[in-house]
Order: sequence, then C-alpha cells, then structure tokens
Amino acid sequence: MENYSKTSRKAPLDLFRETCRRQGVSITPQRVEIYRLLTASKDHPDTEGIYDRVKVSFPDISIDTVYRTLSTFAQMGLVNEVEGYGQAKRYDPVLKPHHHFRCRKCEKIIDFEEDGLNNLKLPKAIRGKYSISSVKVVVEGLCDVCRRKK
Repeated sequence: MENYSKTSRKAPLDLFRETCRRQGVSITPQRVEIYRLLTASKDHPDTEGIYDRVKVSFPDISIDTVYRTLSTFAQMGLVNEVEGYGQAKRYDPVLKPHHHFRCRKCEKIIDFEEDGLNNLKLPKAIRGKYSISSVKVVVEGLCDVCRRKK
C-alpha cells in the first residue's frame, strides 16, 4: 500500500513539507526524520518504536519530543492514530481509506483494503446522534505466523 494522502499523489516528504508550511509548523531535521521513519515503517509503530529508530540519527532526542511530534502529526492529519487496544497508541502513515487486521497473540497490525467496508451503512441511531468523520473496521484473529504455531 502506498503512503500517499487520499487526495494527493505526492511523495510522503513532499506532502509533509507542504502540510507543515500550510499549517505554520516548523520543518526541523528531527521532525523530518521522525516522519521519514514513520512512513518507511510497515509495522504501525508506537512512540517508543519510533524513538528507538530516530535516536540512531539524533542521540540526544527525548522520548517526550517524539511523543509530542507524533501527536502533532496526527492533529495535522499527516498520520492516523491506531487504537492501542490497552497497549501504547500506535501510528499509521497510510491516509487513504483502509482497515486493519490485528493479531490477538502477537499484536501485529496488518493493513487491508476492501471497498465494501468503506461504504458501511451505520445504524440510524448513530448517524442521527453523532457527527461521523470516518469508519474503520478492525478484524481480529490470529495472523498466519501465530496460527501455524498453535
């Protein structure tokens, strides 16, 4: 799955720079590296996972800086927060509509696309009462690796 916005075909770093400029957010080397690492990941990393990766290039960076940066990116719409399921919040750089499979054993999260799920009809009680901004489906079970170990 490509890491492009649902409305743009720009490369991730171009989209990042454009979004930062438009929203008045400074483009620092640390932010660029955090975003680059996040968009290169395929594992929906949490803050500590990104921190471990970014401190290779920026050994003096604090975990608080990484946490605040990821939170800022989510507020800017550059990444999505993935439900933590009682664990640490995880981040997803894929912005186009997609859904997740979550392994109950190893907690791996795998992206998948299914157009039919993008058009789910929500119950009238929800549609009339709340303002819905997106619909995401999470399917849970055992991934292929954990299923073989069973």
